Amino acid sequence: MFQFTEDCLLGVEEIDEEHKRLFLLLHEGLDMLHNNYSADRYSQIKGLLEELEDYAEQHFAHEEAYMEKLCDPELILQRSQHMFFREKILDFLMQNIDDQEQQYQMLDELIHFLARWLYHHIIGSDLLIGKLPPLEEWMIRENPCEFTEEYMTGIMVIDREHRHLFEIVDRANRLVRSWTDGETCDEFVTILEQLKEYAEFHFADEEEYMKKIGYEGYAVQKRAHEAFISRLEEISSENLEEDPRRYLESLIEFLLGWLVHHILQLDKKIPNR
Repeated sequence: MFQFTEDCLLGVEEIDEEHKRLFLLLHEGLDMLHNNYSADRYSQIKGLLEELEDYAEQHFAHEEAYMEKLCDPELILQRSQHMFFREKILDFLMQNIDDQEQQYQMLDELIHFLARWLYHHIIGSDLLIGKLPPLEEWMIRENPCEFTEEYMTGIMVIDREHRHLFEIVDRANRLVRSWTDGETCDEFVTILEQLKEYAEFHFADEEEYMKKIGYEGYAVQKRAHEAFISRLEEISSENLEEDPRRYLESLIEFLLGWLVHHILQLDKKIPNR
């Protein structure tokens, strides 16, 4: 049901192997949930949670060290997501699961959390590791948000909508570049809302086209789209308040990097029929 597929591969052997292990731990939880759940599983569940906690800690350390080596601009958001995972697993460890009903409910919740987090984190964040140049390189480009010929798929409606997505990101980028201390983030938040709405509109069009032509990559694309929308929904107002300029710059890096990577690696494979 939840498989580590080709679209989850980063091309970094150590990280890919660790991601595969996290999927195996997810399947261990699934087996516990569905394998004649009649016996007390307190020890097995606690053991699984402790292994998830320890293994994720090792994996996050390796992943963040690799990103530090690359001066990867996604590192700030990655650390935030890793901390969220740690805190969530700790919450599960603190839950009372003395009786079997509590064990079943907690396992069910854990499986749903792991499945959603793994797919969205890997496809929405990890696939960008090493794909974005350091921040300094982005900032010296004349217009990093320009929609150029290399992004054209040859599918008229998709290209038109991609161009508009780049235009929205460009507006956000120009706003950040002209940012002065003390400004509110209201205008940027408005632009992000517009981006989310238009991205959902575009993804629906793109998915409808893929279904119409019977494209075999539809499921991979749909997961990637869901992960992108999820990332937009996770934008933290607390981070906006704490260090707005740096946080907004990191968001631009993510938004633009995701669009470029997604178009070049996935959308350009969609046949024009």
